[in-house]
Amino acid sequence: MKFGKHFERQKVPEWTEANVDYNGLMGILREIVRYKQQSKQTAPPSRALSLYRSFSGLIKLPRGPTSNGDIEDQVIDVNLSRHEGSRPHYRTDFLRQSEEGGDIETKFFEKLDDDLNKVNAFYKAKVDEVMNERDLLNKLMDALIALRIKVRKPHLDGSKLNTDGISVTNKEPSTSNDSTRANNAGNYSRKVNECREDPLNILENVKIYNARESPMSMLRGVLKDSKDVHLSFNKAELREVENRLRRVFIEFYQKLHLLKHYSFMNLSAFAKILKKYEKITSRRVLRSYMETVESSHIGNSDEISALMERVEAIFVKYFANSDRKKGIKSLRPKTKKEKHRVTFFSGFFSGCSVALVAAVVLRIQTRNLMEKPEGAIYMDNVFPFFFGYVILHMLMYAANIYFWRRYKINYPFLFGFKKGTELGYRDVFLLATGLAVLALVGFLANLSLDLGSRIHHYKTFTQLVPLVVVTVVLFIIFCPFDIIYRLSRFFFLRCIFRCICAPLYKVTMPNSILADNLTSQVSAFRCIELYICYYCLGEYSERQRCHSHGAYDVFYFVAGVIPFWMIFLQCLRSLWEDRDAKHAFNCLKYFVTIVAVLMRTVSELRSREVWIVLGLVSSSLVVIMNTFWDVVVDWGLLRRHSRNSYLRDRLLVPHKSVYFAALVLDIVLRIAWMQLVLEFSLPALQEMAASTTLSCLEIVRRGIWNFFRLENEQVNNVGQYRAFKSVPHPFSYCDDDDDDGDDNDDADDDHPDKEK
Repeated sequence: MKFGKHFERQKVPEWTEANVDYNGLMGILREIVRYKQQSKQTAPPSRALSLYRSFSGLIKLPRGPTSNGDIEDQVIDVNLSRHEGSRPHYRTDFLRQSEEGGDIETKFFEKLDDDLNKVNAFYKAKVDEVMNERDLLNKLMDALIALRIKVRKPHLDGSKLNTDGISVTNKEPSTSNDSTRANNAGNYSRKVNECREDPLNILENVKIYNARESPMSMLRGVLKDSKDVHLSFNKAELREVENRLRRVFIEFYQKLHLLKHYSFMNLSAFAKILKKYEKITSRRVLRSYMETVESSHIGNSDEISALMERVEAIFVKYFANSDRKKGIKSLRPKTKKEKHRVTFFSGFFSGCSVALVAAVVLRIQTRNLMEKPEGAIYMDNVFPFFFGYVILHMLMYAANIYFWRRYKINYPFLFGFKKGTELGYRDVFLLATGLAVLALVGFLANLSLDLGSRIHHYKTFTQLVPLVVVTVVLFIIFCPFDIIYRLSRFFFLRCIFRCICAPLYKVTMPNSILADNLTSQVSAFRCIELYICYYCLGEYSERQRCHSHGAYDVFYFVAGVIPFWMIFLQCLRSLWEDRDAKHAFNCLKYFVTIVAVLMRTVSELRSREVWIVLGLVSSSLVVIMNTFWDVVVDWGLLRRHSRNSYLRDRLLVPHKSVYFAALVLDIVLRIAWMQLVLEFSLPALQEMAASTTLSCLEIVRRGIWNFFRLENEQVNNVGQYRAFKSVPHPFSYCDDDDDDGDDNDDADDDHPDKEK
């Protein structure tokens, strides 16, 4: 693989613009090559003169050092200028500019200097950030060890402890136990107050930072109107602090790893581009310029490497019980590798699904099911039981992952997946096709048994087929064993739970995106209610009888409103935390949507002209508001002063027509959503087909929305160089002049973006 492609793949996506512009430099080198080729074609033949001058020694051959130094010293001269209070600035003088084509080579070195200055400035700023966080981690570790001693040995007199300091900045790990580490906490105490002798007194200036990550912590924060609570010195508190500080260390280590990787890749880019320059021009500049690069900030990553070793030692000792293998596994999770068996079974299940679909169609045709009244009733009531909407949504998600990867959208970071546990598009496709096979087998079995004239005594078993399919699916989802992507299943269940418990949980990107996707599954939500009626009330295959129960109609309203209500509560939580008018408009949008859904449901159940008119008016307003929000806010398009007309400045998809097509398609499918309100005098089967088609189109629209929503989020992260998750710290300090507790306010978010 060429280095240019390797460099593009290995770059931190959010730091793309802070890297060496390797492609731009290669473009200038191509200009040099074209110029040399044109010069050879237009130059008159002068072979004899060239031979004579070379023989007579009139021209020095660029080989080896001269008596006055290397020949490369006569090609470039790299200067460093550093004004007081400003960053170092590198400038290269090209000493052969007077030669033909020298202006192009001068342009090359000017751009090379610009990239070097850019990379150095960015790297220095990031190193300063992690060094500041390193100092804070020292305080956090001092407080943690003091808390451990206070909880485990509450009667210990800290004034009798030794005070040999240990900190994250030390190069050699300590072998002391927790008691000795608590003794060492006195370092920070003496810095604050020279008269302080007891290192455990650091806990007097520490409070537990309440990040409001759980419903109880959120309610406590609201009632007490404070994010900080005093220490209670119990084991549960210690366990919570250890878990949160463990997450802080893991994220800090990932920052160091990204910085080291950033340094290595950009150093490699400078070396590779200079080698190509030497090969094209036969001028030796690599050594002198790389000496300058390696002496700059980007070339000095020893401090980061030493800090990584120290973090590893501390993490292994205090968070992995000195088990290095376990600790390193947590700090350095392996990248997920594609497995051949996933591809094999995906293809196998896909083939089985196609065969089963053909079998179902043939079975329906041979029984003339569509021509019989009972056939229409059967399809209307039994077909929704078999996860058709869920399977389509999973297929759209698999397509989303494929295109996110193709266009370098860092979806694992945006969703907050643990590294190495995220599902690839092949994994999701495998799950979708596997569920399709299970659903189609159940549907075909139910279809064959329910309509067979000779096997009416199997009626009870036939009616249990959908329930068996659902039971198997639920067992897989909640299975506690480490099979079938357990971490991903539990992550999904946790997000579902937090959506249901809104607004008690903080709004994060995965919760927000999931709630938005649930709004496209209203038909599936109502199928759950049909399951309850089908089995609990004994109304087998008779949806009309379900409507005779008043409770059914009530829950029919509730099932349609639930997903929109969850997002509405999330918006209220965001509005309460951020005090942003944008969240207020979003709350209004979803409130109007809830009203529109209620109006539509009434018009569907009552079929009166007044309700239909109200449903159309409210739905029209919702379509306008939601379309505007999709395009302008969620996708970030239709910018007036953008470099790309009516789009936005940064686009990850190279073809602009894709954005305009998606915009038009979103509007069309939003309008199609309104058609469910209109009353068509269609036969029952055709009405069900129209309703199913529109529901599937809404799922397709949501899949398109997902791609551009995350693309816009990725663009925002790239614009602000956000490549790290903000993890709330467990402690805040009440006596520091710098008010370290304020740092926790910036770390209050679990994710870089929590906007709806």
